[in-house]
Amino acid sequence: MNAELLQERFFELLITGDRPKARTFVEKLLEPGADIHGHPTYTPQDLITELFWPVYEKLGQLYRKDQLAALSHHTATRLLRMLVDQNAARLKFQPTANRTVFCMCGPAEYDEMGAQMAVDLLEAYGFSVTFGGGGVAADEIMARVNEKKPDVLLMFSNTPADLPVIRELVDKLREINACPNIQIAVGGGVFNRADGLAEEVGADVWANDPLEIVDVLIADHAKRATASQRTVGKNRLKNMQPKKAAA
Repeated sequence: MNAELLQERFFELLITGDRPKARTFVEKLLEPGADIHGHPTYTPQDLITELFWPVYEKLGQLYRKDQLAALSHHTATRLLRMLVDQNAARLKFQPTANRTVFCMCGPAEYDEMGAQMAVDLLEAYGFSVTFGGGGVAADEIMARVNEKKPDVLLMFSNTPADLPVIRELVDKLREINACPNIQIAVGGGVFNRADGLAEEVGADVWANDPLEIVDVLIADHAKRATASQRTVGKNRLKNMQPKKAAA
Protein backbone atom coordinates (compact mmCIF):
# COMPACT_ATOMS: atom_id res chain seq x y z
CA MET A 1 0.00 0.00 0.00
CA ASN A 2 1.59 3.30 -1.06
CA ALA A 3 1.54 6.51 0.95
CA GLU A 4 -1.53 7.93 -0.84
CA LEU A 5 -3.59 4.81 -0.15
CA LEU A 6 -2.53 4.86 3.49
CA GLN A 7 -3.58 8.49 3.74
CA GLU A 8 -6.94 7.69 2.13
CA ARG A 9 -7.60 4.84 4.55
CA PHE A 10 -6.61 7.01 7.51
CA PHE A 11 -8.84 9.84 6.24
CA GLU A 12 -11.84 7.48 6.12
CA LEU A 13 -11.23 6.36 9.70
CA LEU A 14 -11.05 9.96 10.87
CA ILE A 15 -14.24 11.24 9.23
CA THR A 16 -16.23 8.26 10.53
CA GLY A 17 -14.86 8.88 14.02
CA ASP A 18 -13.67 5.31 14.53
CA ARG A 19 -11.31 5.96 17.42
CA PRO A 20 -10.21 2.36 18.17
CA LYS A 21 -9.47 1.56 14.52
CA ALA A 22 -7.66 4.87 14.03
CA ARG A 23 -5.42 4.19 17.04
CA THR A 24 -4.73 0.65 15.85
CA PHE A 25 -3.95 1.90 12.34
CA VAL A 26 -1.31 4.29 13.67
CA GLU A 27 0.16 1.77 16.10
CA LYS A 28 0.65 -0.79 13.35
CA LEU A 29 2.58 1.71 11.26
CA LEU A 30 4.96 2.21 14.19
CA GLU A 31 5.59 -1.47 14.95
CA PRO A 32 9.28 -2.39 14.55
CA GLY A 33 9.80 -4.26 11.31
CA ALA A 34 6.24 -3.61 10.23
CA ASP A 35 5.46 -3.79 6.54
CA ILE A 36 1.91 -2.62 5.88
CA HIS A 37 1.21 -4.11 2.47
CA GLY A 38 4.59 -3.08 1.14
CA HIS A 39 4.97 0.15 3.14
CA PRO A 40 7.90 0.23 5.61
CA THR A 41 7.71 1.18 9.26
CA TYR A 42 6.97 4.80 10.12
CA THR A 43 8.87 6.80 12.71
CA PRO A 44 6.94 9.26 14.93
CA GLN A 45 8.33 12.08 12.77
CA ASP A 46 7.13 10.27 9.63
CA LEU A 47 3.64 10.15 11.10
CA ILE A 48 3.57 13.95 11.27
CA THR A 49 5.10 14.71 7.89
CA GLU A 50 3.77 11.82 5.77
CA LEU A 51 0.41 10.98 7.35
CA PHE A 52 -0.99 13.50 9.82
CA TRP A 53 -0.13 16.69 7.91
CA PRO A 54 -1.26 15.59 4.41
CA VAL A 55 -4.57 14.31 5.81
CA TYR A 56 -4.95 17.46 7.93
CA GLU A 57 -4.59 19.59 4.79
CA LYS A 58 -7.09 17.43 2.92
CA LEU A 59 -9.65 17.90 5.69
CA GLY A 60 -9.27 21.65 5.44
CA GLN A 61 -9.42 21.77 1.65
CA LEU A 62 -12.58 19.69 1.43
CA TYR A 63 -14.27 21.62 4.22
CA ARG A 64 -13.51 24.99 2.62
CA LYS A 65 -15.01 23.75 -0.65
CA ASP A 66 -18.17 22.50 1.12
CA GLN A 67 -17.27 18.94 0.13
CA LEU A 68 -17.10 17.74 3.73
CA ALA A 69 -19.92 18.10 6.25
CA ALA A 70 -19.26 20.09 9.40
CA LEU A 71 -19.86 17.06 11.62
CA SER A 72 -17.37 14.93 9.68
CA HIS A 73 -14.79 17.72 9.74
CA HIS A 74 -15.16 18.33 13.48
CA THR A 75 -15.14 14.61 14.28
CA ALA A 76 -12.00 14.06 12.21
CA THR A 77 -10.26 17.12 13.63
CA ARG A 78 -10.76 16.07 17.22
CA LEU A 79 -9.73 12.47 16.57
CA LEU A 80 -6.62 13.59 14.71
CA ARG A 81 -5.78 16.02 17.53
CA MET A 82 -5.85 13.11 19.98
CA LEU A 83 -3.48 11.09 17.79
CA VAL A 84 -1.15 14.06 17.35
CA ASP A 85 -1.05 14.49 21.15
CA GLN A 86 -0.19 10.83 21.65
CA ASN A 87 2.48 10.92 18.97
CA ALA A 88 4.27 13.87 20.62
CA ALA A 89 5.35 11.61 23.47
CA ARG A 90 7.00 9.21 20.99
CA LEU A 91 9.28 11.77 19.33
CA LYS A 92 13.01 11.53 19.99
CA PHE A 93 14.46 14.82 21.16
CA GLN A 94 17.77 16.15 19.87
CA PRO A 95 20.19 18.28 21.91
CA THR A 96 19.15 21.87 22.46
CA ALA A 97 19.38 24.23 19.50
CA ASN A 98 19.71 27.19 21.90
CA ARG A 99 16.86 29.02 20.18
CA THR A 100 13.53 30.01 21.69
CA VAL A 101 10.26 30.11 19.74
CA PHE A 102 6.99 31.76 20.72
CA CYS A 103 4.18 30.31 18.59
CA MET A 104 0.65 31.62 18.07
CA CYS A 105 -2.11 30.62 15.66
CA GLY A 106 -5.74 31.08 14.66
CA PRO A 107 -8.51 30.46 17.23
CA ALA A 108 -10.12 27.30 15.81
CA GLU A 109 -9.37 23.75 16.92
CA TYR A 110 -8.23 22.99 13.37
CA ASP A 111 -5.79 25.93 13.42
CA GLU A 112 -4.26 24.90 16.73
CA MET A 113 -3.70 21.33 15.60
CA GLY A 114 -1.71 22.43 12.55
CA ALA A 115 0.47 24.71 14.66
CA GLN A 116 0.89 21.97 17.26
CA MET A 117 2.43 19.62 14.68
CA ALA A 118 5.03 22.29 13.90
CA VAL A 119 5.65 22.90 17.61
CA ASP A 120 6.14 19.18 18.26
CA LEU A 121 8.73 18.88 15.50
CA LEU A 122 10.54 22.04 16.61
CA GLU A 123 10.84 20.66 20.13
CA ALA A 124 12.13 17.35 18.77
CA TYR A 125 14.85 19.27 16.94
CA GLY A 126 15.97 21.03 20.12
CA PHE A 127 14.08 24.33 20.00
CA SER A 128 12.60 25.67 23.24
CA VAL A 129 8.98 26.44 22.38
CA THR A 130 6.14 28.28 24.09
CA PHE A 131 2.81 27.65 22.38
CA GLY A 132 0.07 30.15 23.15
CA GLY A 133 -2.52 28.77 20.74
CA GLY A 134 -5.18 31.08 19.33
CA GLY A 135 -7.72 33.68 20.39
CA VAL A 136 -5.19 35.92 22.20
CA ALA A 137 -5.28 39.68 21.74
CA ALA A 138 -2.39 41.34 19.92
CA ASP A 139 -1.45 43.50 22.91
CA GLU A 140 -1.06 40.43 25.13
CA ILE A 141 1.16 38.78 22.54
CA MET A 142 3.25 41.95 22.29
CA ALA A 143 3.62 42.09 26.06
CA ARG A 144 4.89 38.51 26.18
CA VAL A 145 7.31 39.11 23.31
CA ASN A 146 8.70 42.19 25.05
CA GLU A 147 9.01 40.32 28.33
CA LYS A 148 10.55 37.05 27.15
CA LYS A 149 12.30 38.25 23.96
CA PRO A 150 12.14 34.97 22.04
CA ASP A 151 14.45 34.36 19.10
CA VAL A 152 11.47 33.55 16.85
CA LEU A 153 7.85 34.65 16.72
CA LEU A 154 6.05 31.94 14.73
CA MET A 155 2.46 32.54 13.59
CA PHE A 156 0.30 29.93 11.89
CA SER A 157 -2.82 30.96 10.01
CA ASN A 158 -5.38 29.09 7.94
CA THR A 159 -7.91 31.85 7.26
CA PRO A 160 -7.71 35.45 6.05
CA ALA A 161 -9.54 36.51 9.23
CA ASP A 162 -6.27 36.02 11.17
CA LEU A 163 -4.28 38.39 8.98
CA PRO A 164 -5.25 41.72 10.65
CA VAL A 165 -3.78 40.56 13.97
CA ILE A 166 -0.62 39.28 12.27
CA ARG A 167 -0.24 42.55 10.37
CA GLU A 168 -0.77 44.55 13.58
CA LEU A 169 1.85 42.55 15.46
CA VAL A 170 4.48 42.82 12.75
CA ASP A 171 3.74 46.51 12.28
CA LYS A 172 4.15 47.27 15.99
CA LEU A 173 7.32 45.20 16.27
CA ARG A 174 8.89 47.09 13.38
CA GLU A 175 7.56 50.48 14.42
CA ILE A 176 8.84 50.50 18.00
CA ASN A 177 11.83 48.29 17.19
CA ALA A 178 10.82 45.88 19.93
CA CYS A 179 13.15 42.88 20.02
CA PRO A 180 15.17 44.07 17.00
CA ASN A 181 16.84 40.68 16.60
CA ILE A 182 13.63 38.63 16.61
CA GLN A 183 12.89 36.52 13.53
CA ILE A 184 9.28 36.55 12.35
CA ALA A 185 8.13 33.30 10.77
CA VAL A 186 4.73 32.42 9.34
CA GLY A 187 3.12 29.28 8.01
CA GLY A 188 -0.20 27.60 7.40
CA GLY A 189 -2.83 27.34 4.72
CA VAL A 190 -3.55 31.02 4.11
CA PHE A 191 0.10 31.64 3.25
CA ASN A 192 0.29 28.50 1.12
CA ARG A 193 -2.70 29.59 -0.95
CA ALA A 194 -1.55 33.16 -1.64
CA ASP A 195 1.86 33.70 -3.22
CA GLY A 196 3.68 36.66 -1.77
CA LEU A 197 1.40 37.04 1.25
CA ALA A 198 4.14 36.15 3.74
CA GLU A 199 6.39 38.83 2.29
CA GLU A 200 3.50 41.29 2.25
CA VAL A 201 2.93 40.99 6.00
CA GLY A 202 6.65 41.47 6.62
CA ALA A 203 7.70 37.95 7.62
CA ASP A 204 11.39 37.09 7.56
CA VAL A 205 10.82 33.42 6.69
CA TRP A 206 7.87 31.19 5.89
CA ALA A 207 7.11 27.55 5.13
CA ASN A 208 4.39 25.30 3.74
CA ASP A 209 4.47 22.52 6.32
CA PRO A 210 5.88 21.68 9.80
CA LEU A 211 9.07 20.00 8.58
CA GLU A 212 9.84 22.94 6.31
CA ILE A 213 9.39 25.30 9.27
CA VAL A 214 12.09 23.35 11.10
CA ASP A 215 14.34 23.43 8.04
CA VAL A 216 14.06 27.18 7.48
CA LEU A 217 14.52 28.08 11.15
CA ILE A 218 17.71 26.04 11.18
CA ALA A 219 19.10 26.89 7.74
CA ASP A 220 17.92 30.52 7.60
CA HIS A 221 18.27 31.48 11.25
CA ALA A 222 20.06 34.72 10.34
CA LYS A 223 17.62 35.78 7.59
CA ARG A 224 15.72 39.01 8.16
CA ALA A 225 13.53 40.93 5.76
CA THR A 226 15.12 44.16 4.57
CA ALA A 227 13.34 47.47 5.02
CA SER A 228 12.48 47.54 1.30
CA GLN A 229 10.88 44.08 1.52
CA ARG A 230 8.60 44.98 4.43
CA THR A 231 5.29 46.19 3.12
CA VAL A 232 3.45 46.35 6.44
CA GLY A 233 2.98 49.94 7.51
CA LYS A 234 4.36 51.47 4.30
CA ASN A 235 1.12 53.23 3.42
CA ARG A 236 0.70 54.45 6.98
CA LEU A 237 4.20 55.90 7.05
CA LYS A 238 3.71 57.48 3.63
CA ASN A 239 0.55 59.19 4.85
CA MET A 240 2.42 60.57 7.86
CA GLN A 241 4.97 62.40 5.70
CA PRO A 242 4.41 66.17 5.42
CA LYS A 243 2.66 67.20 2.25
CA LYS A 244 4.21 69.72 -0.12
CA ALA A 245 2.67 73.14 0.01
CA ALA A 246 0.54 74.10 -2.95
CA ALA A 247 2.32 76.28 -5.47
